Amino acid sequence: MKRLIVLFFLFNLVLAVNAQKYMTKNGFIGFYSHTPMEDIKAENNQVVGALDISTGEMVFQALIKSFHFDRALMEEHFNENYMESDKIPKSMFKGKITNLSAVDFTKNGAYDVTVEGDLTIHDVTNKITTKGTIEVVSGGINANSKFNIIPEDYKITIPGVVREKINKNLEVTIAMKYAPLASK
Repeated sequence: MKRLIVLFFLFNLVLAVNAQKYMTKNGFIGFYSHTPMEDIKAENNQVVGALDISTGEMVFQALIKSFHFDRALMEEHFNENYMESDKIPKSMFKGKITNLSAVDFTKNGAYDVTVEGDLTIHDVTNKITTKGTIEVVSGGINANSKFNIIPEDYKITIPGVVREKINKNLEVTIAMKYAPLASK
């Protein structure tokens, strides 16, 4: 009988631990640049991400070639000239919600959060801190944020000939729709 109780307790513990992890394979990252000369917009809907609600740790990774532009020539220049996506194929964020206690994961609703961590783009890692929203919904969790980056901070060189067409600050939008990690 003691073994059965211990086994039952361990089984419930494993289920509870798995219920703390959420994942997505089709998260969204977009960036936007506005100048009087031209707007530049790219979107990637194939971002892989994970969120552990027990610790607030989050990670996501994007393949550079999965960013798509309105014009094929922009996409080609982005991959070959700026991001060197054959040589450096992905970008990554690894961080943590710093005010995790502000989120009630047992109750549907939207919660303001602060996230800080390491953003790696073009093989350069910088610490970032940004505001965002965690939305607890039936069957999942949505995470959203908007922040700016400066390409030069990530050693992305933009030739002078097109420098005026790209805003010094790029607006980055993150939208992740996490589902509970299925237990094995």
